[in-house]
Amino acid sequence: MDREESISQIQKTLQAACETELPAFIEAHRQDPRAGVQKLIASAQRRLEALARERERIEGLRRYEEQYGEYEYICGIDEVGRGPLAGPVVAAAVILPRGCRILYINDSKQLSEKKREELYQVILEQAVACAVGYATPERIDQINILQATYEAMREAIGKLKPSPDILLNDAVTIPGVNLPQVPIIKGDAKSITIGAASILAKVTRDRLMQEYDKVFPAYDFAANKGYGSPAHIAALKKYGPTPIHRRSFITHFV
Repeated sequence: MDREESISQIQKTLQAACETELPAFIEAHRQDPRAGVQKLIASAQRRLEALARERERIEGLRRYEEQYGEYEYICGIDEVGRGPLAGPVVAAAVILPRGCRILYINDSKQLSEKKREELYQVILEQAVACAVGYATPERIDQINILQATYEAMREAIGKLKPSPDILLNDAVTIPGVNLPQVPIIKGDAKSITIGAASILAKVTRDRLMQEYDKVFPAYDFAANKGYGSPAHIAALKKYGPTPIHRRSFITHFV
């Protein structure tokens, strides 16, 4: 019984250990002959190997930041919400410090909601500057989604202090911005700075749609975030559009 309890305590220690504590954990228990402890050591070693792979991946995400390293303030730009039937389009602009290596940053669509929320807070804490811009459903209907997206991006850029020296953009070149721009196809999965912007934009918009869900509960905005899910479309046909619906997007349904 004592041996089982001891292994259980070792397991709890491993579960609570942060990544920097894993080598010490392995060294402290390496000589323990019990099979259960050896399994825990193997688990710790796998975590270390996964950490090494993640660090290598992050180095790959820094290639554009290294390529344009002569610029002091490199800004990543991304947006979320071009496709939904309801809600704003949200753009984020992020300047990370030189040499920034926030682990697990990626295209926000590749991350779980929990991981996005965790990274959102880390990005806010570590960024040199970050800002968000919005284009309302009314504005989207007035000037079309692409132009509204550009407006949201320009708003986010304009809020940054310090101002950026160069922009790394997810795929687009933003008109009306007098700065060097580097459009990168699938940039949110290729640049750590654009990836950070994608997370900031995604979390900001998701939280906003969760608040709208409280105001318009029939449309299931907390789950669908304004996209055309079956439940959303059914509610749209039954109850009609809300003030946050994009009228130019819903002509097939109402």
